[in-house]
Amino acid sequence: MKNPKAMYALSYGLFVLSARQGEKDNGCIINTAMQVTTEPNRIIITVNKSNYTHDMVLATGRFTLSVLSEKAEFSTFQRFGFQSGRDVDKFAGFEADAVRGDNGILRVTKGVCAWLSAKVVSTIDLGTHTLFLADVEDGDVLNSDPAATYTYYQANIKPKPQAAAPSEKKRWVCVVCGYVYEGDFLPEDFICPWCKHPASDFEPLP
Repeated sequence: MKNPKAMYALSYGLFVLSARQGEKDNGCIINTAMQVTTEPNRIIITVNKSNYTHDMVLATGRFTLSVLSEKAEFSTFQRFGFQSGRDVDKFAGFEADAVRGDNGILRVTKGVCAWLSAKVVSTIDLGTHTLFLADVEDGDVLNSDPAATYTYYQANIKPKPQAAAPSEKKRWVCVVCGYVYEGDFLPEDFICPWCKHPASDFEPLP
């Protein structure tokens, strides 16, 4: 591909995908969700297989999408996108900004403009991701705040990295989440520890 960054021109929303399995609640950030039919009312989402939430949705067949708005704070992306539910309880200390729906799954209420709950109808293995086709079971609009796009997140929510002093090591920044890698060189097989994107999504900092 002549310039892989052309992919960034595609329009994406940003969502907290949440699920519950047994007594365990979890959620992760995804950017691929869309309506595909109205009769029946169905949506698709794609989820990276490395996400713990992916395994929960695959096992239970149910999930909730919280549609992040332009008022979402970077801390929400850090909580649900930059750590694994295998290691931490992502909803711990977040009780004031989440509510459990009729499907038993927690959904985010802060920095969110709408939500949808859904039941999986079928799945397609996409290699690194799974595509879930699901029936929408419920949903609501919470306010009139515009939904956040990936472009808006990059320009207005994600903090801008600070330029390195001349004496510091070389630094590369992940264009997806803002993680900064320091070292003499960036390994070709490096994977961002926050968002799991590859070295091709890193740019050198001045």
